[in-house]
Amino acid sequence: MIIDSLSPCITTTKVEDSRDFYIRHFGAKVIFDCGWYVNLEFRKGSSIQFMAPQADQPVCNPAGLTYNFSVSDVDAEFQSLTASGLVAVMPLEDHPWGDRGFAVQDPNGIVLYIYSEREPSPEFKPYYKS
Repeated sequence: MIIDSLSPCITTTKVEDSRDFYIRHFGAKVIFDCGWYVNLEFRKGSSIQFMAPQADQPVCNPAGLTYNFSVSDVDAEFQSLTASGLVAVMPLEDHPWGDRGFAVQDPNGIVLYIYSEREPSPEFKPYYKS
């Protein structure tokens, strides 16, 4: 199997709220929107979809889902997102595994972890594979 792209599709009753949230706070662009299904793209290869529950499909619970956003300047993103009214559910801090990051939640309760890579501490370096 060769995977060309990978993106989450989240089943939710908050399709419109989710669409607006990602457009406002993360600069997503609408690629497709038929009301009950929306496809948002951040840039080529980075996308997320939201779908209203369908009678013929099981509803998936997003509990436990974290969506990771790698950015070049996590401090600037933290300032921008908190200034826009989002509350961090995890503070902005350096992590020994090799990043500096923080987290917010979307309207569905999904954790959005925003981070920039940093040099890992010596105890985490052995876990990285070349």
